Amino acid sequence: MSRPAGTPALPAVSPLSAVALLPGSVETPAYVYDLAEVRANADRLLTALPGNRDLYYSLKANPHPAVLRTLRAAGARPEVCSPGELEAALEAGWSAGTVLYTGPGKRDRDVAAALAAGVREFSVDSPTALDQLDRLCAEQGVRARCLVRVNDDQPVPGQALVMTGVPSPFGADADWIREEPALFANRPHTEIIGLHLYMGTNLGTVEALLAQFTRAAQTFRDLAQVLRGEGVELRVLDLGGGFGAPFATAGEPLDLTGLARPLAAMLDAELPGWRSDAPRLAFESGRYLVGTAGTLLTTVLDAKRSQGKEIVVLDCGINHLGGMSGLRRLPPLTPHLDTAARPAEAEAEAEAEGEETVETMVCGPLCTPLDTWDRRARLPRLVPGDRLTVPNVGAYGLYASLVAFLGHPLPVEAAVDTDRPGEAPVHLSRVALVRGSH
Repeated sequence: MSRPAGTPALPAVSPLSAVALLPGSVETPAYVYDLAEVRANADRLLTALPGNRDLYYSLKANPHPAVLRTLRAAGARPEVCSPGELEAALEAGWSAGTVLYTGPGKRDRDVAAALAAGVREFSVDSPTALDQLDRLCAEQGVRARCLVRVNDDQPVPGQALVMTGVPSPFGADADWIREEPALFANRPHTEIIGLHLYMGTNLGTVEALLAQFTRAAQTFRDLAQVLRGEGVELRVLDLGGGFGAPFATAGEPLDLTGLARPLAAMLDAELPGWRSDAPRLAFESGRYLVGTAGTLLTTVLDAKRSQGKEIVVLDCGINHLGGMSGLRRLPPLTPHLDTAARPAEAEAEAEAEGEETVETMVCGPLCTPLDTWDRRARLPRLVPGDRLTVPNVGAYGLYASLVAFLGHPLPVEAAVDTDRPGEAPVHLSRVALVRGSH
């Protein structure tokens, strides 16, 4: 994403500098997460947001344990939507009392397990979800706090993925709350403490973010008055996120240097008590915090020409990156040649001949013609053994892919810290799929 002219460059870490910290024996495919970049992203985002606020990290973006520990140390709280994510958050050192448990549909046993673990704050999407939580709290003799997620009346321009103002499993329609507020009142074991307005994702401009947050603040003010008639006092506003960052292409996170002042001015106008925590503000982020911290390494297994087309087959495919591309949710994924990993003689030969790029079809190793990242990538002529990299895949990379399809081993994951270049990787492991008996 481009920055406005005249704005300072964001500090960035080249993905290859993180890759260079890996031991030479690490096999591919491998995801490499730079914890220094995670810290830098967290600092950028926290600097751009009001001082008295909570910041939640959405574990669905990347639940790697070293990434989670780094974000916990940076001051983020965990936002989870499954038993597995809750377990990962607790193992990373967060207390259950800091967790926000979200999701448009929750199984009784999952909510009960979260309550038993000590989770007390949930986002709910309907009166049915409120009743469910209240019933399960009663069974355990505890009380819980709720944010009611709201599907606002209309979408806000600039959203990459529209999540509000359309028919949606996420949240209760704002008009529904206005028309039947008694359905959204407190329950005997469940207190409504705020609203959750997550309107869109991956916004590309500060203006779009401000428009989204302004609309959310206005809706909060309106519904707070409506619900006050039912004895509900809203004191928390979760404004969601949508902070943009590139995916699987070169680039930097959205420059947020112009956000803080107009955001504070908007909040002063719409919610005058916010500076004294009336309401308490919360924001969420996944991709902005970790997207640019991840690089995928993959190796060319075969290179040939077929029907007049250059073809390369990698040891990594849609099972490890871009598994949702079959749903038309992802653009073509074009890797980059890692010349530092080429044998010296091969690189010398390429330089002598003048490296040219050719239109190349980039495929993975799966036994299906759907396993294709890019049909028209412009790449140097590749040979087996060449190593390629895909930048900015720290969010929605491995953990949004078809990892079980066709049974290939999962990629290695390595967490390194370019703030400490002389040290070994912080974490080097591989997730394993284990079949359990029931």
